[in-house]
Amino acid sequence: MSETPPPDDVDNAPAVAASRDLDFAQARLAYSIIESLLGHTAVLSDLVALMARVLDEDTTRALTQTPNWAAYLESRRQVERTRADVEKFADYMKQLGEED
Repeated sequence: MSETPPPDDVDNAPAVAASRDLDFAQARLAYSIIESLLGHTAVLSDLVALMARVLDEDTTRALTQTPNWAAYLESRRQVERTRADVEKFADYMKQLGEED
């Protein structure tokens, strides 16, 4: 495996980093989008749980043995891990709001 060569404009790195920084409005929009997606995921998870409860035992067993169910569970775990990052982001947003 070869390493990626450093960029040609190493001296320009602070300017490149600054251009990637979010201003407060962009950060608030990003937070709003993330919050909406997490909310949708929670509603979807509740719906899946409800649907699983109304299935008979044999159907439920068959469903939980599918790759789709395994993917769903892994996705839920990833969202739960992401929730901590969103909370950190929310704290950052509060700090940005206090600076403005």
